[in-house]
Amino acid sequence: MHDIVRKVVSGRLERGAATTELSADRSGQAMHDFIADLYPICRSITGEGVRETLRHIQKYVPLTTCEVPSGLKVFDWTVPSEWNIRDAYIKNSAGERIVDFRACNLHVVSYSVPVHVRLNLEELKKHLFSDPDHPDVIPYRTSYYHAAWGFCVTHTQLLALKEDEYEICIDSMLEPGHLTYGDLRLLGSSSEEVLISCHLCHPSLCNDNLSGISVATALAQYLRNMDLRYSYRFVFIPGTIGSITWLALNQAHLSRIKHGFVLTCVGDAGSPTYKLSRQGNAEIDRAWTYVLKQGGEPHTIQPFSPFGYDERQYCSPGINLPVGSFMRTPHGKFPEYHTSADNLSFVKPAALRDSLDRAVAAIDVIENNRKYTNQKPMCEPKLGDYGLYSTIGGRSAGEYQLALLWILNMSDGATSLLDIAERSSLPWGTLKEAASALQSAGLVR
Repeated sequence: MHDIVRKVVSGRLERGAATTELSADRSGQAMHDFIADLYPICRSITGEGVRETLRHIQKYVPLTTCEVPSGLKVFDWTVPSEWNIRDAYIKNSAGERIVDFRACNLHVVSYSVPVHVRLNLEELKKHLFSDPDHPDVIPYRTSYYHAAWGFCVTHTQLLALKEDEYEICIDSMLEPGHLTYGDLRLLGSSSEEVLISCHLCHPSLCNDNLSGISVATALAQYLRNMDLRYSYRFVFIPGTIGSITWLALNQAHLSRIKHGFVLTCVGDAGSPTYKLSRQGNAEIDRAWTYVLKQGGEPHTIQPFSPFGYDERQYCSPGINLPVGSFMRTPHGKFPEYHTSADNLSFVKPAALRDSLDRAVAAIDVIENNRKYTNQKPMCEPKLGDYGLYSTIGGRSAGEYQLALLWILNMSDGATSLLDIAERSSLPWGTLKEAASALQSAGLVR
């Protein structure tokens, strides 16, 4: 890690660590409860909200919190000043708070500069944002890289405003500080890494992306209890500037990353979606495609595009890591996206659990995808002599026996188990079991 990064908390569980194993709850309710804990926090790309969120994650996994100073040049970008907010409101002439940041942190345009003025309705409207197509929700708006201020309101609220003198206050601070992110490395037998990334810069929005934080945390808990082939790198970062900063500071180690995916929008009731990496046919792309296909339920495989979440940074041409993105309904494709309707009732415990299970299944594929060599390639070995075949003939071959035959036939030292899985369409668990049995019998190496 770059010398300029300051480690605030290095790889340990916070005091009062949670005893809940999020990954152990088959209903997904524990992950939903974790989202509920994070929901009230006002997050942005920097600031205390990010730090508070990371402290919550540290109750479950030993995350290292890293601070990068404002002003640092990272590729074509510069780490911005740190933004924090204490309060914000719009009061009418009677002194009533008609828009209140304390009631909903989406009311304030993120990164609004401090302001305390009185304005008439015409001037105030220049700083108000609403969504006429969805008149009863508060939209989410930002102004990270342009000094401005504003409030977000429902369109119904906007239309109801009357001619008056309004007091506007945004008690915020925008000054040199730090960009903060969380980093967790789980060591496997190999130093080669799998990168799992999610953004944590959105305020009270549950699917985008508290769901990603919750599933990533549960996945990290699950993997901590496993004997791992690969090492796993989890990064909890502010979107865009966070991944750019992380990549700039870790250029020397990027060659370790062999697989990766971004977790985002994984809590809604929509069917699963996987977006391919820029490479398009990386092993992680094939693993996710196989897992979703094997699930036997509706799903979508999206081609790569340079628009989306942090996969577009990991897949930029000068970096070109094999990193895809797993989601359910894609961003912008559900009406609750970036509005106050993306709330606790929109994310479903069962969907969170299903997303975690699919991520575990994809990891199981890359963890166990090896190439075998048939040790008796001159026709089929007599499997019955190895206790691998039924002594009663005449019955159709089951999946397990088909797996034995497929592995023996395809194990030429160059064909991987995933290659065989794709070609045979057999379940991964059956192929793993068959490969283990053949290796124990000395028939493959």
